[in-house]
Amino acid sequence: MSDIEKVKKLRKSTGAGFKDCNIALKESNGDLEKAAEILRVKGVAKASKKMSRDAKEGVIVISGNKEKTSLIEINCETDFVAKNDDFISFVKEISEINNECSSNIDKLYNSSMINGKSVEENLVALIAKIGEKITIGKSKTINNINSYNYIYQHSVIKDNVSKLGVVVSLETNEINDQINLFGKQLSMHIAASNPLALSSDEINQEIIDKEQELIAEELKNSGKPDEIAKKISIGKINKFKEENSLMTQYWVMEPKKKVKDILSEINIKDLKIKEFTRIKIGE
Repeated sequence: MSDIEKVKKLRKSTGAGFKDCNIALKESNGDLEKAAEILRVKGVAKASKKMSRDAKEGVIVISGNKEKTSLIEINCETDFVAKNDDFISFVKEISEINNECSSNIDKLYNSSMINGKSVEENLVALIAKIGEKITIGKSKTINNINSYNYIYQHSVIKDNVSKLGVVVSLETNEINDQINLFGKQLSMHIAASNPLALSSDEINQEIIDKEQELIAEELKNSGKPDEIAKKISIGKINKFKEENSLMTQYWVMEPKKKVKDILSEINIKDLKIKEFTRIKIGE
């Protein structure tokens, strides 16, 4: 086998660049197996150096079906890489595995990909090949009994790959056009309105505490009597809860009504919004 043929074979098996393959073959005296190991070690070293950099771009990928649906965020450094064919192929395959793993990240990293190598090994190799920090971010799987999932993706890059993804689960004993339309519109509403929780009592207490601190700081120098300031503070925090709870948000399709009003108007017994998740790059 000629040197050029060896380089081509090594490039195909490792995904490394021509120059790196050529150097590795020289270091291994033409031994393809040793050259592949040299590239693997160098790839790990390259990846380690890049992990200190920021990765604020990336994609959200959704996989699954109506019963079980998963979202996963994969970050990179630039929008250019987020649209790279190798990156897109990688994230799409990872998304399918993530759905199988029910968003168990440890299990995901150790799972095998089509080429027989683990997700972690392929991630290191891709970092070395592309030259950017790539990380796996947030992930979530929704899989509820007697429920159907509806998705929405915004700023789609390709197929199921986008910049923002939403999955919402509706608990129902029947499926019809009315419910399907509501599910689709609800996922769009969540994308636009970004609720923090389904209801006010489910909002994370740390978020409430932080908002109360901001309100207190705002009222501190207002000159208002303590009793008046206290009433204003209660009113502001209640408004914050209302505006950030899905059920009490104004419906984007009909802003004079709230989500809970639309749900009541559908008037289908046992129809409930079970849960939702929304992931956006940069948030």
